Amino acid sequence: MSLAPGHLGAGMNAQPGTVRLAVIDTDSGFIRVLERRFEAAGWEYRVLAGAVPAEELVAMKLNALVVDLALLGADGWDFLERVSGMLPGLGIVVCTQDSTVAQRVRGLRLGADDWISKPAHPEEVAARVEAVVRRRKRSQPKADAGPLVAGEVEIRSDQFQAFVAGRSLGLTRREFELLQVLADGQGKVIEREDLYQRVWGYAMAHGDRSVDVFVRKLRAKLQKDSPGWSYIHTHFGVGYRFDPEPSSGDAALSQPAEAELDEALGAAEAELGSTPASDLPRAG
Repeated sequence: MSLAPGHLGAGMNAQPGTVRLAVIDTDSGFIRVLERRFEAAGWEYRVLAGAVPAEELVAMKLNALVVDLALLGADGWDFLERVSGMLPGLGIVVCTQDSTVAQRVRGLRLGADDWISKPAHPEEVAARVEAVVRRRKRSQPKADAGPLVAGEVEIRSDQFQAFVAGRSLGLTRREFELLQVLADGQGKVIEREDLYQRVWGYAMAHGDRSVDVFVRKLRAKLQKDSPGWSYIHTHFGVGYRFDPEPSSGDAALSQPAEAELDEALGAAEAELGSTPASDLPRAG
């Protein structure tokens, strides 16, 4: 049902399994067909004409957000990054027109779980929302799950964060999810394609280096706060293995090779570049 503003707040208790989402869009025709689909599914939803403070979205107790990023103009990228950072359990689907590959890559890296190009069929939008909500639920920590300690790192699923000596590593949501998947398979080599499927939620496109880029960022944060340990090991041409080991002479010998890999990945990331805010697709 479509909920009035005062009814979608902290006092509401959604039924288990109910999708609660907000739609940030002003395309009246698109919104009407979405509303019919959401109502048929028994979803609770709220339509917003523009960005709202992330704190308000927290109060709505949403588990999904559909947003036309172009509607937010130059602030769209900042909004996406801020919301995904404050609501780690929120599934975010960007639905907009005329986007470029660089824009889609940037949006996914800033925290979007999926990106749909308009015009989009309402059934596809609903299916993608269901998919990201399902992935978010699977990533939620179990009630009795305690911290995972590996080397000097304490991984707290309940806080979506990792700590060294009580100090947060400052991981983004995607970095934490990658660390958690690697740590859950401690000692095992996980292929890049498998990592991408389990963290990003869909098949990895040919030539996509997102896994390598995020491993590089994650490895740098671990190295900064826990320099005496080596955590993530590269298996060239295959994937990565999480296996905390105290740094040793042998480990030090492998650092130049890892540094060369990081440099190559950094060049690849730079080639993708950052799309200026002014280059956001225009709302249709």
